[in-house]
Amino acid sequence: MSTTLHSYWRSSCSYRVRIVLALKNVPYATSPVHLVRGGGEQLGEAYRALNPSRRVPTLEIDGLTLVQSPSIIEYLEETRPEPALLPAGAAARAHVRALCAAVGCDIQPLGNLCVLKRVAAALPEGATAEERAAARDAWARHWIAEGFAGLEALLARSAGTYCVGDEVTLADAYLEPQGYNAARFGVDLAPFPTIARVLRNLAVHPAVRAAHPSAQPDAE
Repeated sequence: MSTTLHSYWRSSCSYRVRIVLALKNVPYATSPVHLVRGGGEQLGEAYRALNPSRRVPTLEIDGLTLVQSPSIIEYLEETRPEPALLPAGAAARAHVRALCAAVGCDIQPLGNLCVLKRVAAALPEGATAEERAAARDAWARHWIAEGFAGLEALLARSAGTYCVGDEVTLADAYLEPQGYNAARFGVDLAPFPTIARVLRNLAVHPAVRAAHPSAQPDAE
């Protein structure tokens, strides 16, 4: 049964799912959904029939249509348990999930495309395109840095090579896309040495390289 990932190359949520698919060695086809072209392909009726929330990613797998990256990732972990991306022990698993939520709930939503568009549009009438872009980028940098301050402290409790010790976990699948966004918006990582170190290690991991936005068929 074929597996299809409906995604956008630069979407953080799509990126984290691609990382987990690569880690689990799940072959899949990519069906690009351009979030900008034509006002946003995710808003069209064809995609809305597939995913009523009109977000990416959507994963068609095992005869199912799964939406929302956390549920997709948890499904992959439950149905394809090797390699395990949650550690043994309830406390360690809770910590991994807390790291995932720190990114997925506290940081990433504030940088969603729809939010950034709203920030740019909120400038007074007559603002230039450059001023709107600057406001958007400043917003993104502020909230990434704000979130990284708390995440840095959490990672200091557990990080080794990766977010939790020396084995990749689901937390790394969340951190890597946020690191990509941090670089995109020019966030200074000097105040966050643990995050910076883990991101350097993740950058050379084969699954991250395969899932990287620049390696996707719809990359621009």
